[in-house]
Order: sequence, then C-alpha cells, then structure tokens
Amino acid sequence: MGETVLDIQNIESFYGPIMAIRGVSLKVEQGQVVTVLGANGAGKSTLLKTISGIMDPEKGQILFEGREIQGMEPHKVVGRGIVHVPEGREVFPLLTVEENLTLGAYTRSDKAEIEKDRQMVFDYFPILAERRHQEAGTLSGGQQQMLAIGRGLMLRPKIMLLDEPSLGLSPLLVQEIFAILKRLNKEEGVTMMLVEQNARVALELADMGYVMEVGRIVMDDTSERLMESEDIKAFYLGHQEDGARGERRWKRKKTWR
Repeated sequence: MGETVLDIQNIESFYGPIMAIRGVSLKVEQGQVVTVLGANGAGKSTLLKTISGIMDPEKGQILFEGREIQGMEPHKVVGRGIVHVPEGREVFPLLTVEENLTLGAYTRSDKAEIEKDRQMVFDYFPILAERRHQEAGTLSGGQQQMLAIGRGLMLRPKIMLLDEPSLGLSPLLVQEIFAILKRLNKEEGVTMMLVEQNARVALELADMGYVMEVGRIVMDDTSERLMESEDIKAFYLGHQEDGARGERRWKRKKTWR
C-alpha cells in the first residue's frame, strides 16, 4: 500500500436538524480497498455524499492528497479524481451504453486515450461491448451496475466511491461484479471506498473495514480480523450460533473506540 490519499477527520453532517454523521474519522491509502459496513440508516451513504461534495459537513476536515476538499463543489471534487458511483446506478436511460461511457469522460479531451479506456471497460465488462448501441434503460439491473462502474472508470479515478453495488442483484451477479472490482484493484490499481450491506462480499474484497452505527464508527480493523469477529459473524455474516444474543451484544457495545 502507498500514501494516504483520503483522510477524514472528525466530520459531522446533518439532514436538516438530524445529525447523520457523528465525528467520523477514517483513512484510505493508495491502492487500498476500504469498506464501510452498517445497517440501513447508519450513515454510510451520507458519508460518501459528504466526501463527494453532494453534502457539506458542519464540522471536521476531508483531506484528499493532503488538501482540504470539504465544502468543495461536486464537479470540482470530480476534477480532483474522486468518482462517486451512486446507489441506484443512475445511468442515463435514453442514451446508449457507449454514450453513457462517453459522458463519463466529460472532463477529458484526450480522444485517443478515451477510446483506449472505453475498450478497457469493454474488456472488463464484455456484455457492455455486446450492447454498446443499446439504450441503458433497457439493460438489466446487473448490466446497469456494470455500466455505472464503467462510466466511473472513464474519468480515470484516483479513488472510486461505490455505494451499495450489490443492491437488488442476484447472488451470482454480485459475485461476478465483485470479482471484476477485485481485478480492477489488482490489475489497474484502482483505489476504492466501498459502502455495503453485504458484509461478506465486501470484506472478501476489502483490505480494511469500518463498521458504522447511528452515524458513528464503532469498530475498525483489517478485513481478515473483522471476518473472524464473533460480533461481525453474528450481526452481519449470518452466523447461526446464538445470533440473537450476538445482536444484543452488538447493540450494547457503544464504546469500542
């Protein structure tokens, strides 16, 4: 792993009067995959939106490559090399696959390199090459997720923020997409921050994991150690041994950090 590219320090973010992020701090190093786990409403998506400039934090710092970016306009955050692949994919449904990928490179003017990167996307996602002239809205959910990731890759991200890439997909498609994400990290060196409810596939991909509960980080460790944690097994991995007691034990542990 390399230098710290993303350093979040004690940020707080609000939805109206509700504090959604409560003093969160975490780091992502160059070449790492970091996952943030947590139930619905834990604040995971809000965290990504705060990093990408969709929301402004009330307090704290977000340092990217050593420079503050909190409060920066989203297009300027993108210009710094931070790409947000949102929950729900949000592809352009009336545009073709190829047109969606072209729009992904909207900040670039190097046509030959853009075409090279489009071919790279097609190499990782062959189904997109087959359907390059098809409207994105007619693709399946899994194919739209592939397109959303591919569109993000067209910006040559320094870090890719992925919000629930497994949402609504069959287990087989989830395994396929996560296998491709692993290849992108290993072969292309794409640094990733991954928000997921599917803890098992997320931890299998990630180097480091953070667990959020009610807007706070309540646990962090390497993915291997989190996979071995009895609380993680009981609450997130479907471990059958006394799962109910594991959930109660998890809820009591508010002061792990």
